[in-house]
Formats: sequence, C-alpha cells, structure tokens
Amino acid sequence: MEVKNDFSKGSIVKNIMGMAVPMILAQLVNVLYNIVDRIFISRIPENAFPALTGVGVCLPIISIITAFANLFGMGGAPLCAIERGRANYREAEKIMGNSFVMLVASGVVLTMAGLLLKKPVLYFFGASDLTFTYANQYITIYLLGTIFVMIGLGMNHFINAQGFGRIGMITVVLGATINIILDPVFIFLFNLGVQGAALATIISQFLSALWVFSFLRSKKAILRLKKENFTPHWERVKRIIGLGTSGFIMHITNSLVLILANATLQQFGGDLYVGIMTIINTVRELISLPVFGLNSGARPVMGFNYGARAYKRVKSCIKFTASLSVLYTTVMWLLLQAFPGFFIRVFTTDAEVLKAGVPLMRLFYAAFFIMSLQYAGQSTFLALGLSKQAIFFSTLRKVIIVAPLVVILPRLWGLGSSGVFLAEPISEVIGGTACFTTMLLTVGNKLKGREKDTA
Repeated sequence: MEVKNDFSKGSIVKNIMGMAVPMILAQLVNVLYNIVDRIFISRIPENAFPALTGVGVCLPIISIITAFANLFGMGGAPLCAIERGRANYREAEKIMGNSFVMLVASGVVLTMAGLLLKKPVLYFFGASDLTFTYANQYITIYLLGTIFVMIGLGMNHFINAQGFGRIGMITVVLGATINIILDPVFIFLFNLGVQGAALATIISQFLSALWVFSFLRSKKAILRLKKENFTPHWERVKRIIGLGTSGFIMHITNSLVLILANATLQQFGGDLYVGIMTIINTVRELISLPVFGLNSGARPVMGFNYGARAYKRVKSCIKFTASLSVLYTTVMWLLLQAFPGFFIRVFTTDAEVLKAGVPLMRLFYAAFFIMSLQYAGQSTFLALGLSKQAIFFSTLRKVIIVAPLVVILPRLWGLGSSGVFLAEPISEVIGGTACFTTMLLTVGNKLKGREKDTA
C-alpha cells in the first residue's frame, strides 16, 4: 500500500498545523452552530430565557452521547495512526472496522435508554417545572439522531488519523452549514421553537454521518471501512476501549459536573444561575476550540512518528503544541477577565443576568491559562497510547477535584452559588499542573528507545 501523508518527513510545525488548522476551523464551525442554536433560541419571542435554560439542562445528555462517540473514535484512531506508522495497514483497518460496529451498537442502546428515561433524568439534571417542557421538546428529537452523531463524530477521528485534515473539516462544516441554514427556518418561519433547533441538528448530523461513511468506503481513503472487519475481536476492542476511556471519562465527567452544578445552582440560586452556567459553558466551548484543535491535530503526527520510532520528532511535537497552547490560553484569559460582559451579551442583554453573570464569569475563568497544561499532557498520553495515565488525569480533575467541590463549596463560608463557579479554577491549577508534570516525566522515559533513521 502506498505510503501517503508520511508525518515522519518534513517540518514538524508544518505537519501539525496542516492537521490542526482544518481541525480548528471545523471545530470553530461546529461550536458556532451549537452556539447559533442557543442564540436563536434566546431570540424566541416568548419565554426565551427559560427555553435557553431548558436546552442547557439537556447538555449533560448530549455530553454523554459525545462521550460514547469518543470512547470508540478517540480510542481507535490513535491506534490506527500508530499501526499506520508501522506500515501495518491490515491491523489498522481492523481497528477501524471494530470501532465502527461499537459506535453503531452503542448509538442504538443510547437512543432507547434516553427515550425511556428522559423525564426523571431531566428533572435530576436540574430542570424545573418551567424549563422541563423546553428540555423535553429538544432532547426527544435530538435523541432520534444519536446514531448519526456516533458515526459522524466518532468515525471522523479515523479520517483525521489518516492525515486527511481537510476532509475531516468538511465533515463538520457540511453539518454546521446545514444546521445554521435550517435553524431560523424551523425555529421562526415554521414556528417550531426549540423543537425546530433540534430538528435542524439531527438533519445536519445525518448528512455529516453520510459524508464520513462514504469517504471511508471510497478509494480515496488510505484505510477503508470493510465489512470483513466488522466482526468484533475482544482483544482489539479491549485496546480501543482502554485508550478511548480517557476521552470517554472527560465527557462523562463533564456531564457529571454539569449535573451537580445545575442541581446545586437550582438549590442555591434557581433558574437564573442555571442559565448563567449555560452561557458560561457555551463560551468555554468556543474559546477552548483552538487549543483543543491544535492538540487534536498534533495527535496523528505524534502517533505516526511514535510508531515509526522517530522519537526526536515526537519531542518536537510536544514542545511546539505545549508552547502555543500556553500562549493562546493566556491571551484568552486576559480578554475574559477584561471584558466578561461582552461574552454574556452575545446571548442576552437582560440586566439581571449581566449583574449576576459578570463576576461569576471572572471567577469561573480565573485560572483558564493553566488549562493548556491539561490539554497538552492529556493529548500526548492519548497519542502515544498511554491509556492508564490518560484515564487517571481525566478522572483526577473532574471526579476527584471538581465534583466534590461543586457540592461542598456552596455550603462553606456563605459562598452559595459562587462556590459552584469557584470549583473550576481550583481544579485547573491542581489538575493541569499535575497532568503536565507527569507527562514530561513519563514521556521522557518512554522516548529513550533507539531512534529509527527516517531521513
């Protein structure tokens, strides 16, 4: 099989940015269309803020679905990149085929479970009698597109792992563009409200999934999706799950924290503070995507070079991505501290929301610049197949640090709702520093093997 997209040759910076820029653009469009959903919802003529808050209550469920897509997508794709670096294309295709089957099967299970349990789950996640109606309308339709999310999001990792960053970008841009076009049509022209936003989303996800499936079955792909590789092999699936558990935990724990945060905020502040948390988390999605895209773009390059035993190039990847990540998050931290009101006004100009939201925005993002260390460390662990370290640090920040603090801090020193927002910067300082330091020590030992001549 012809060697294409050989990351062991040429400039490291060019290789990484060649993958990262399309990923960043794709994720920018992806996040924008999620944000556009919420912006359009916030402009509904009646009950706009309760509708926005209701959609915010659905975010943990959406995050759980994303977690399962990443379990098999982010679990299989780095293994594919490593095997491709070793020129073991047959095993790489088997990994991809097994991942596809697991994505589809888990999508069916999640759809059925979600539809059966949605009412008690939504109330448990922080819905009130006022916001439940909107949350229920949105999530019922969204769940019907779960399989499309699993294929489109999960299998797109395998397109990127083969070095087709632009094709991966088109996957997201296609869905996002359709969603942005359909949103105002369904929400306002057809007067469907939040149901229209959800319907636009699942149509766009279907088209993204169709694009991904078609490309991976075509002759343009280096590694192709073949029926003979669909039979699950336990040892292979175990490796996929082992590495994917890190990304899975990251999203599951995001859901856990959102659930605890919404429930605690409902108790200490009511719908107003649940809505503010929805806005703050939406802003986080947008500002985090460049550094997330950079590290995602670096993973296939790191994995390929690790498989090819080009260890000096792996070290160069780490230095470049970590330095650029720190620079970017520091700039964004300064902007968030200086102009928090600007970010809130994108979603609402309500005076009550602004008065309460501005200090909470500053508090939530007090240590955002340190978050780059978590991204860089976690991404390196994933790229090199170090599943135990990746899983541990995914668990550390959210489960061991944030989750307990979200429950405990509001009950201490009269912090109330502010305690929920304070948990985030505390976790970023502890978790980010520990993750990056451990990565440096672990990877330093891991890359002491004999360097293969790739010149």
